[in-house]
Order: sequence, then structure tokens, then C-alpha cells
Amino acid sequence: MHDPSAEGPEFFKCDFCGTSWSEDRPMVEGHRGSLICGACLTIAWVELFHHTLSDTPRSDEACVLCLESARPEPHWRSPATDALACRRCVKQSAGVLHKDRDTDWSKPQEPASARPERAPGGK
Repeated sequence: MHDPSAEGPEFFKCDFCGTSWSEDRPMVEGHRGSLICGACLTIAWVELFHHTLSDTPRSDEACVLCLESARPEPHWRSPATDALACRRCVKQSAGVLHKDRDTDWSKPQEPASARPERAPGGK
């Protein structure tokens, strides 16, 4: 999001938590200047891909990043701003940050407690 009352990096804010951009806070830009920061992307990734928690958008809501409203897939809703991100945009944004050599962000790994147990000697 853009904050017209701010200047410099404070002008650019994450649509999902409202935190301003800084050199140590990686962000990915969506359509029309929407932004998701690495911290929010981590939370969205874990909830959508590891815990399979999701929110169903109302008919008048759209993903803040792609602006599509009728996408029939899970969405992540920010508890801070109520903004929505569709699973596809979370996946694409994670790919962008994961490959960016200027950040140390990486896709969150599945917690060991969530992995199925293997039989001894199993593959």
C-alpha cells in the first residue's frame, strides 16, 4: 500500500501488516502497488501450505495482490488489516523472495511434528 502522508521508504507499506519498507524487510509487489512483506509472507505460507488454514473470501472481496475475486482456492486473511492473499499469489511471492539473492528469506519448512512418521528402514 502507499501512504501519501509519508515520505521516503515510509511511503511503501505492507498491505497485510502496515509496516513500512526498509532495507532489512524484503517485500514483493503485486498489482497496482500492493505489497506483502517477508514476515507476512512467512505467516501466510505456513497457514496455507503447512496447516491448511484458509479463509473464504466474500463475493465482494478480492486478493490484494492479484485483484481477482472469483478464485476458487484457499486465501490467507491478515489479522492486522483484514486484507486477503490467494494461495497462488502467496506461492508466487514466496518464489520471488526465495530466489532473491539480496534477501535471506526462504520458504518456511514444514514443521517436523507435521510430517508423517516413517517405518524403520522405510523410504
